[in-house]
Amino acid sequence: MSIRRLDETIVNRIAAGEVVERPASVIKELVENAIDAGASRIEIATAGGGKTLMRVIDDGHGMAPAELALAVSRHCTSKLDDGLDAIATLGFRGEALPSIGSVARMRIRARRHGSDTGAEIAVDGGHVDGPRPAPANRGTLVEVRDLFFATPARLKFLKGERAENSAVSDVVKRIAMAFPAIHFTLSGPDRSMLDYSAAGQPEDGLLRRIGQVLGRDFIDNAVPVEAEKEGIRLRGLVGLPSFHRASANQQFAYVNGRPVRDKQILGALRGAYSDMLERGRHAAAVLFIEIDPADVDVNVHPAKADVRFRDPGLVRALIVGGVRRALHEAGVRASTRDGDRLAAAFAAPSEPMRNGSPSPGRAPVTQGWQAPHSAIANGTGFSETAQARFGTAPGAPPASADTADGADTEHPLGAARAQLHGTYILAQTGDSVVLVDQHAAHERLVFEGLKTAMHSRPLPAQMLLVPEIVDLDPERAAELCAMAETLARFGLEIEPFGPGAVAVRATPAMLGETDVAGLIADLSDTLHADAANGGDDAADRLRDRLEAVASTMACHGSVRAGRRMRPAEMDALLRQMERTPGSGTCNHGRPTFIELKLSDIERLFGRR
Repeated sequence: MSIRRLDETIVNRIAAGEVVERPASVIKELVENAIDAGASRIEIATAGGGKTLMRVIDDGHGMAPAELALAVSRHCTSKLDDGLDAIATLGFRGEALPSIGSVARMRIRARRHGSDTGAEIAVDGGHVDGPRPAPANRGTLVEVRDLFFATPARLKFLKGERAENSAVSDVVKRIAMAFPAIHFTLSGPDRSMLDYSAAGQPEDGLLRRIGQVLGRDFIDNAVPVEAEKEGIRLRGLVGLPSFHRASANQQFAYVNGRPVRDKQILGALRGAYSDMLERGRHAAAVLFIEIDPADVDVNVHPAKADVRFRDPGLVRALIVGGVRRALHEAGVRASTRDGDRLAAAFAAPSEPMRNGSPSPGRAPVTQGWQAPHSAIANGTGFSETAQARFGTAPGAPPASADTADGADTEHPLGAARAQLHGTYILAQTGDSVVLVDQHAAHERLVFEGLKTAMHSRPLPAQMLLVPEIVDLDPERAAELCAMAETLARFGLEIEPFGPGAVAVRATPAMLGETDVAGLIADLSDTLHADAANGGDDAADRLRDRLEAVASTMACHGSVRAGRRMRPAEMDALLRQMERTPGSGTCNHGRPTFIELKLSDIERLFGRR
């Protein structure tokens, strides 16, 4: 078959396959054009999930009649003055409008600043009509109807209206986050309205705009990040490890103001939280990267969702280091969400008492604990001496009244007041009550100690008088023995003992007395699952395996739930948590403590 030039309409439809994937991609292109045109207000409206109607109105520079004809022609743009090496605008390909017009019915109406007359042009399935004079406000109006009417096969692959509306909302939120000085509205008969009023210039209004988009909950549970390395600047907000999400839909990344979904950036963010989140949970973050345009290629993806950095390792190191430093400097903080849940649990509605008795079918409120009848009879049940016994280990000195409001309450986690159910430490600060999970907290402390030691010198080992033989599956035993040299750095010395068994000769001294067989079994499971997951980066792979080993050992070496602790031990644990970065969550991403503010307690009792 001989080579021939394709028809211009077919060429436009092929280009549309790159640019126009769904209604959200059309909105993205049109809104980016409005921003590049200097708009201070952008109004977006959709109907039918965007399949029936999309309208974008801006008050930007507008276009003259002659420019309208060029705007719907391929390879025409107003944004490339310095070539492809230093792109400082959001859009630049010059193909979005002709591509959209080739698969939909599009109408553009515009009026230049300073002009008294406007003009209109229409593109219907690739056929251009106009431009011609028309009344128009200053700026540009682009209306797109019947998306993919010219390519019915592609129309079948669009999702339902709710899913398409959600995708449009996500696009608008991502763009609005980076431009707080612009007023955005998104409306339609089949959606709730979004209205993000202008929040000021980026330096002052960025925090307010993030609050508008993500809500006050994120602002209250995030810490600022600011870092710079070799001319690349990182800034933004990152959520506390305990403020995690079920999906990555609250991760926003920007490169020179351009919203991207770049795998390198999101992978670096996962690395920064690698030992703070449980598997399947995701951090919330808004990150802005400012880099010399010559050091990043934004033209590697038709929709400009991915970018390519000249030095991706440098960018990754900046993100991982910057985020971890920000979380470390934030100190020990609990998620307000956990405190709100605790307050909501206390405030759960219950049946009112009738005639001084609980309603039929409901347990009395005091059923959880009742003083023995003999104690009530002799009047000692609630005496100071009797109450001093609660929350202390056998033989521990009773709590005295003069320590109740001591200086220890000035610490971030306050002073230990009691131990509940042998598992939770109840502490008091100057303005709150703190509930600590003793096992989860100590697990994090041991884990951080193991990580520190593993990067400096081998840990001290505790030799066993008689080597303990642990039977395993032959494949698991081989995997474990292959890591023998690495495990020795942690103080765990093993060697093969025939097929399907290992001999343990020493355990880490810092773990104390431990269940050797349980530790080996858990390590085997961890390493086997880690090997099955695979990975590309050898350095990251080794680090992940070392941290997986440290996490498993920490779980075996931490204070167990059910162990009674003395007041001095509980206070020592609190002080060590305050000195340890990341102690707000255990190695599995669960919170180690929950804080309930005194003001919330007063509201529960109707004092506020």
